Amino acid sequence: MGASLSNLTENGSPNNGGRPGLGDIPENCVACVFMYLNPPEICNLARLNRAFRGAASSDAVWESKLPPNYQRLLDHLLPPLNYHDFSKKDIFALLARSVSFDDGNKEVWLDRISGRICMSISSKAMLITNMEDRRHWTWFPTEESRFHVVAYCQQEWWFELSGTVKFPFPPDIYTLTFRVHLGKISKRLGRRACNFEHTQGWDLGPVRYELSTSDGHHAVSECFLDDMGQDDPNGNIRRGNWIEYKVGEFIVSTSDPVTEVKFSMKQIDCTHSKGGLCVDSVSITPSDLKVHQR
Repeated sequence: MGASLSNLTENGSPNNGGRPGLGDIPENCVACVFMYLNPPEICNLARLNRAFRGAASSDAVWESKLPPNYQRLLDHLLPPLNYHDFSKKDIFALLARSVSFDDGNKEVWLDRISGRICMSISSKAMLITNMEDRRHWTWFPTEESRFHVVAYCQQEWWFELSGTVKFPFPPDIYTLTFRVHLGKISKRLGRRACNFEHTQGWDLGPVRYELSTSDGHHAVSECFLDDMGQDDPNGNIRRGNWIEYKVGEFIVSTSDPVTEVKFSMKQIDCTHSKGGLCVDSVSITPSDLKVHQR
């Protein structure tokens, strides 16, 4: 059986009775089949023989895996001369690795299976009330953030963060989420630890999340960050773990003009102080996309 399968990968030859093999399939026919497969499947099949390798490098195949406005995305992210000589396969590989912009405070990448656009926005790109006052806020490095730094609220009465991104999102339905963490992360003797010394006030009033877009979409949600009687919707314990809070969805029907997305997170009830919260980032991803390891 193994020998028979092996023979199928070669051209017809006297060794296999002159029967045709996969290597006899015209390269353009293989390329047509590849258009129905996802990128990892294409890369795996490219190992079979020369015809498959050639088809797996076809611009037509890889252009079908790129977003329809990929050239505009590249113009937004890179100087034009940086990519005009790239093959479509190289462009897919470039975008799948992620591209940073806005001084490295925002990243965009293609999902490696679907080729759909995802984005992450660092807390460094947000406006944070009283950020300049170290009694209220500080920055600290951590390997648990893709941006290697997070904002830490030590104590605050007026808690408010907001941000804006203008980007040529391809048409899709997107979900915006905040990634936050109760307690301050640290390492002790090489092991992860959390300090909850300053964690207070989040059970006394809800945090309000909001998003709006330039084409009229608006969403608002509220939740108590430190409700010890409940875990997050995925069943994870809230304290000591990163939790992603969904703000809402918005629809992009066209990438021209570019979509502007505004978002905020606030708890401005000044009857009590709150603190002990890390804010990492905001993510914007297609709503029905299953997250894949990158």
